[in-house]
Amino acid sequence: MTAGSDSDAPRPKQTSLRRYLLLGILLPIGLFMLVDTLTLYRQALAAVNTAYDRTLLASAKAIGEHVTADGEGAEAGLRASVPYAALEAFEADNRSHMVYRISNQQGELIDGFGDLKLWRGSLPPRGPYAALVDFYDDLYLGEPVRVAVLLQPVAMNRARAMAVVQVAETLELRHTLARQILTDTLLRQALLMSIIALVVTIVVQRATRPIRLMSAELQARPEQDLAPLGAASAPAELVPLIEATNSIMGRLRRLLENQQRLVRDASHQLRTPLAVLRVQVQSALRGDVEPNQALREIDDTVGRATQLANQMLALAKVAQWRQLSATGAVDWAAILREVALDLSPLIAAKNLDFEISTDPAPIHTHDWMLRELSRNLLHNAIRYTPAHGSLQVRLTHDAPLAVLLIADTGPGLSAQQRERLFQPFSAGDPQSGSGLGLAIVHEIVLALGGSIALENRTAMGRVVGLDTSVCLPLRQNSAE
Repeated sequence: MTAGSDSDAPRPKQTSLRRYLLLGILLPIGLFMLVDTLTLYRQALAAVNTAYDRTLLASAKAIGEHVTADGEGAEAGLRASVPYAALEAFEADNRSHMVYRISNQQGELIDGFGDLKLWRGSLPPRGPYAALVDFYDDLYLGEPVRVAVLLQPVAMNRARAMAVVQVAETLELRHTLARQILTDTLLRQALLMSIIALVVTIVVQRATRPIRLMSAELQARPEQDLAPLGAASAPAELVPLIEATNSIMGRLRRLLENQQRLVRDASHQLRTPLAVLRVQVQSALRGDVEPNQALREIDDTVGRATQLANQMLALAKVAQWRQLSATGAVDWAAILREVALDLSPLIAAKNLDFEISTDPAPIHTHDWMLRELSRNLLHNAIRYTPAHGSLQVRLTHDAPLAVLLIADTGPGLSAQQRERLFQPFSAGDPQSGSGLGLAIVHEIVLALGGSIALENRTAMGRVVGLDTSVCLPLRQNSAE
């Protein structure tokens, strides 16, 4: 069974910026409008009930005016003769029906509809009206009604009595009006919500248009086009994204240029040793040279080609490591001493006066980069230092930098050599190297945010050696 490729894996569901904006704007507005609709409906319904309650109170007062009293004092009795016209004026249409009941304080029916239940409640302590009136909901013959009860004082001659006037109205008209208010409110809110949704959609579409244009521009570009994006007409919110994209494209462009230059130079440089090797093999096969001499020449050519290939791989590896972040600190002093120990046979072969002193120097980088940097610098210094010469290596720290100084007694550099030394395949001595060592060192120093300098050391007006200094930033809080 073979593992599936990354392209076969299900892609995570991506959030749409437009959908997020629309939901983020319209959802709160919709919820607010829903709450506002309910509030408006309740307020309108309360206003309707208040208006109809006033009508009920007016009906009760109109009926109370037809109540009279006979007798004297507590023995006074109540009489009522209410014409239908007294109620007809208060009935809005045939969708509602009104009934009444007139009773004395003992609950005895004086006039009206006996099916209407007698009021058993109490007056509110602070009512909205000056009259002695109360409103409540009840049932009349199984149908819900709204009832107004009025305590109507009756005084005629010496008679004094209190009449209880109840007027009930069915709720069809109130419900019809409430539904009409709710319908009108919902229609207006729906229209308002539609207008808001349309405006928000248009605004969001226009706001996200620069993103779509930038995406279309990038997709329409040729594969090798890494030119920066224009930010002059972009919204302020997109400028940081465009600047970051341009920065990445700039790094990719430089990386691509370095790779292309490396491939171009490598193909040119490898062609020479391979051609020489072919000539040497053919010469050996023809017997033009002795076998031992031919093998030595072939071995020398293979060695130079191998060194060239290894250095080209190292140069490419530096570019790869530059894209990775270091996971911890590496002690440059320990690595420098290990490299010096590895190169001790070369030092002994030239009988050099070698001196090394190091201070702890933690660098936030990868072990391989410091090792490659140190090996190339020491190897170059050993190569160009004459036999019985001196070579001094000192590593010190001067916060926030670690400083490596390599002082040899070699021939130094000419002005022409110094201009081209950090360029690939520009060796100081074409017969002794490929010219990639210092190019590798230079790339590593730049990747670590440091600096490198090569200066001739003079005495009595003549060059007596070369000082190579490399400064790298120490890890923070490590140089105390």
